[in-house]
Amino acid sequence: MTPNKAFTLALALAGLCSGCVGTGPNTQQGAVLGAAGGALVGGIVGNNSRHGDTLGGALIGAAAAGVAGGVIGNSVDQQRGTVYTTPAANTEYVVQQPPPPPPPPRREVVVARPAREAVWVEGYYAYTGRGNEYAWVPGHWEVPPPRAHAYVRPRWERRDNGYVYVRGYWQ
Repeated sequence: MTPNKAFTLALALAGLCSGCVGTGPNTQQGAVLGAAGGALVGGIVGNNSRHGDTLGGALIGAAAAGVAGGVIGNSVDQQRGTVYTTPAANTEYVVQQPPPPPPPPRREVVVARPAREAVWVEGYYAYTGRGNEYAWVPGHWEVPPPRAHAYVRPRWERRDNGYVYVRGYWQ
């Protein structure tokens, strides 16, 4: 392997791995599966090219498809409302007095656990940022991100400038 190819391989792997740190399970799965599929297709295309560059094609395919898969997986994580960061990064709304949430629904039905590592996140009201409006997020099973063990529910915290809404997060 030439020094340029080794450098390219190291750079691609570093980029793919760093993009997965602290992200959701769908982001990671999309990046890994995309990179694997892209490497396979890129290797075949590279091998069949005029120059027969299997490794170069695999690297380019892995990098491109890994990023695309990670982006698609991240959009799924975001649509599901899972936030994988610290509470300081999840504050958006500052008010003088937090609006009271409505009472929770009478009863939640817990469905069968979809995976052994899944954790039940109880239902909660998420503040929407529109006046006194909250949206009910029903309880659900969720696979925690790597190195996380507990879900911290959303809440209002008193700060110097008023109350700040802190979204739920894994720690």
